[in-house]
Amino acid sequence: MATDSLTERVPFGVAAAAGGAAWLLGYLFTYLLTGNDFQNSVVRQFADIPTWKAVGWVFFNAHFANTVVDVPLVGGATNFIGTESVFTPALYAVPVVLLLIAGVAVGRAAGADALDAAGAAVAGAAVAVGYGVLSLLGAFLFATSNVSPDPVTSVLLAGVLYPVVLGAVGGVAARAAS
Repeated sequence: MATDSLTERVPFGVAAAAGGAAWLLGYLFTYLLTGNDFQNSVVRQFADIPTWKAVGWVFFNAHFANTVVDVPLVGGATNFIGTESVFTPALYAVPVVLLLIAGVAVGRAAGADALDAAGAAVAGAAVAVGYGVLSLLGAFLFATSNVSPDPVTSVLLAGVLYPVVLGAVGGVAARAAS
């Protein structure tokens, strides 16, 4: 299939919307699963950190993007998922499942049954458009004076690698299912 016809077949508007929706739903699910625990935590009692920002750290952690803590004696890069008495490793599945679904949706919108596997993968990977933009914004919006998502891993892992790979797999899955 020629490159021109492939780029014409990829519904970039649908892909951006699907990627954005996957990101927002992932954040929402993470909030529902962790927000209450954070509000009742010791950290919340000693620091006036908005819950929505702390949930953003955990959401990025679900992509294996670190949270950078810049506090003397306890500073460094950390991940709040799977460590003792923090959040369940099941949170790692949230972005994976949502990005696969988004990739399938975009693959179907692109007519994956009429594409070869590479074309279906490219169509699905286009979810990175919306997901990447929101990851970039989130990396800055969730920052506080002492704690923030690591900007490099947040953008590269959450904003590029996860949506490209999982969206592509979803696009290929849409082709295989048709």
